Amino acid sequence: MTGMKQKTTQLLYGYWNELRRGRMAPTRLEIEPSRIGSILAETFMLERTETSAFCYRLAGTRLCEIFGSELRGTNLLDGWGASDRALINSHLAATCEQGAVTLLTFEAGTGARRVHLEAILLPLIQPAGVIGRVLGSMSPMSSPHWLGHEQLFDKRLISAETVWPEGRPHALREKSRRETFPLGNTAARTAATKWRSFRVLEGGRKL
Repeated sequence: MTGMKQKTTQLLYGYWNELRRGRMAPTRLEIEPSRIGSILAETFMLERTETSAFCYRLAGTRLCEIFGSELRGTNLLDGWGASDRALINSHLAATCEQGAVTLLTFEAGTGARRVHLEAILLPLIQPAGVIGRVLGSMSPMSSPHWLGHEQLFDKRLISAETVWPEGRPHALREKSRRETFPLGNTAARTAATKWRSFRVLEGGRKL
């Protein structure tokens, strides 16, 4: 995938793409946290609660530390300027409606101190055959000594890229119905059990 600079981004995309196996996206229940244990602290899960709201359901401990606040329950689109918010929302719409991967580079700061971050947003198919969850990661591109000790705010988008893993968008409704596991599928039940273990990062503050 072009444009990825951070190891966390590359690892998460590689895992997601392996699970996808040529489909538009893997299902939420296929995610096994143990497979991405080395980057869990910088990963998160979003839920699309409405057209312009993508709320954190889960957030890794590292993310809560570097942003200096609890992310769970907050909207990813909050804290941006109007034009940045609109652009990110349009990219996320393509992620949820056509199976696109969104890659963001942005800066956030506290006063005169700034740090660049890279984020990737990956679609996950729900049992109902729609994309209502997004798996993502976010990592700083440098590690200044103050990072994690001061709250980051004043976010500014540097670049936003929509990537089609197969070079083209998918027709969501028709394709996702064929790709969703039946509810009685053994593999789905097993994955569901393992998915619950991911919730130890819920809120990013407790085990």
